[in-house]
Amino acid sequence: MKEVKIGSSIISEKTPVFIIGEIGINHNGNLSIAKLLIDLAAVAGCNAVKFQKRTVTVVYTSEELAKPREVPKEIVDNAMKRGALPSESIERLKRDITDTTNGDLKYSLEFSGNEYKELFDYCASKKIECFVSCWDEDSVGDIEALNPPCYKIASASLTDSSLLKRLRSTGRPLILSTGLSTMEQVREAAKILGTDNLIILHCVSTYPTNDEDLNLRMIQTLQTEFPEVPIGYSGHERGTTMSTCAVALGAVMIERHITLDRTMWGSDQSASLEPGGLKLMIGNIRRLEKAMGDGVKKVLEAEKPIIQKLRRKTDF
Repeated sequence: MKEVKIGSSIISEKTPVFIIGEIGINHNGNLSIAKLLIDLAAVAGCNAVKFQKRTVTVVYTSEELAKPREVPKEIVDNAMKRGALPSESIERLKRDITDTTNGDLKYSLEFSGNEYKELFDYCASKKIECFVSCWDEDSVGDIEALNPPCYKIASASLTDSSLLKRLRSTGRPLILSTGLSTMEQVREAAKILGTDNLIILHCVSTYPTNDEDLNLRMIQTLQTEFPEVPIGYSGHERGTTMSTCAVALGAVMIERHITLDRTMWGSDQSASLEPGGLKLMIGNIRRLEKAMGDGVKKVLEAEKPIIQKLRRKTDF
């Protein structure tokens, strides 16, 4: 397995598991909430946090953006204060704040380049890495200006060859999630990206994922298929047990969505870990790392006095 360096951390089978707190869009377009989530990740012991960035008019069609959709008033109000909404939305919402669309939500959830710089600087002050899943090529340019330590490729983007090539052209480490994809599609994506500076994550993109759908043995399948690539796990299941089990199966990177409260408004909140759950998972992973050992059978010093007390005969 090749080593991959992200910031000051080495990702390999010989180093501690790299743990990512996926903030994604759980900030609801609010910088204060985003910073609280960064605080949560840093205190819990995450190595990094991850956001998502989209150029709204590139990722979504005009028809998708125009569809009526209920958006909480506080999210719309905050977006208007931030200047995140286009003029058409502002004029419509001034007439009727409840006349919201899917586009209003998508614009509300996007941070500007200056806002991302503020978040990257905040992460630096908390000594935690920060990077982004870019869903389109324009977003890559915006984030590249911030000198990120790596990029994450979302499961939904695995088959976007032009985006894969754009991300590879940055020369930065890449993390590839494999939800929504066949094995052949994963192979093709890896062929485009190359295996240098690549990490592949097993992932099932249902929110939340039922235990019977997790297919954790895919971690070992990916290890066999890509022996030179570090393999990890991006989970959307309830609770923390299965993510810890993924480490026992050899995952060297774990990514989980995080939230301040699972009852908060938002599509990803229910599949996220709250503060207590995140701390529990990280504590269990660090405990498991100690317990895994080196696989070499030996008699411990602590066992030697017990041998003399309990073993009746030693014929060999």
